Amino acid sequence: MAEPPCPAARLLVVDDDPEIGALLAQYLGQHGLQTDVVGDGAAMWAALQRSRFDAVVLDLMLPGDDGLALCQQLRAQSSLPVIMLTARGRPMDRILGLETGADDYMAKPFDPRELLARLRAVLRRTGVQLEPPPARLHFAGWTLDTRRRALQAADGRRHLLGDTDFAVLLLLLRQPDQVLERDFLVEQVYGRDRQPNDRGIDMCISRLRQVLEDDSRAPALIRTVRHRGYSLAGPVHADD
Repeated sequence: MAEPPCPAARLLVVDDDPEIGALLAQYLGQHGLQTDVVGDGAAMWAALQRSRFDAVVLDLMLPGDDGLALCQQLRAQSSLPVIMLTARGRPMDRILGLETGADDYMAKPFDPRELLARLRAVLRRTGVQLEPPPARLHFAGWTLDTRRRALQAADGRRHLLGDTDFAVLLLLLRQPDQVLERDFLVEQVYGRDRQPNDRGIDMCISRLRQVLEDDSRAPALIRTVRHRGYSLAGPVHADD
C-alpha cells in the first residue's frame, strides 16, 4: 500500500504590507508551502495559539512590538525557525537579527525565489518533510534523474553524482538564470559551520563543468558571476 503524502509545510508570514503578504502567500503556496499572513505581533501570537506552524517569516518594522522584540520573545519559548525580513540591509542590522535568534535574515527588496530556497534550507535542517523534487529535470540536452542522482546525456551516457555535486546542481536547476551567491551555496550544502572561504563549492562546480560543458575552461552552461557566485543558463523543464 502506498504511503499517504506528507502534509505541506505550514508557514506564518508576519508583515504589515498587504501587497508583500499577498505576494508571498501566492508564490509560496504555488510551491507547496501552506502560508498564513498576519499584520502584527498580536495577530502572530493569536495565529500561533490556533495552529501549528513550521516556520515564521517575520518583518522587522511592524506596528507595536517590532520584529526584533517578537523574535526574542518567540525564541524564549520556542525553537520555531524564523527568517527575518527588513528594509535595513546594513551588516550590523543582520548581526543583531541573528543574535536575537533569527535563523536567517533577508533585506528588502528580495527575490521570492531566494526566500523560497532559504525557507527550504531552514525546514530541511529542522527535519520538516518537504515535497520531493520532480523525478526528472531536463536542461541543455541533459536529464537529471533526482531519484537515482544520475545525469543522462542525449546520447545515453550516464554519470552518477556524489551528494555534494547533486545538491549544488539541484539548487542551480531550481533557480535557472538566477545568480546564486557563493556564500548561499556554501550554507545550503554544508550548513553554517562551514567557512565561507572553503573551496569545496568551487571544486564541485569544476566537477560539474567537466561533465556538462563542451569546454570546461570556457563554460556556457554554469556561469561564474564575478565576486558573487554562479548561475545556470536556462531553461529547465520538469516531469514526474
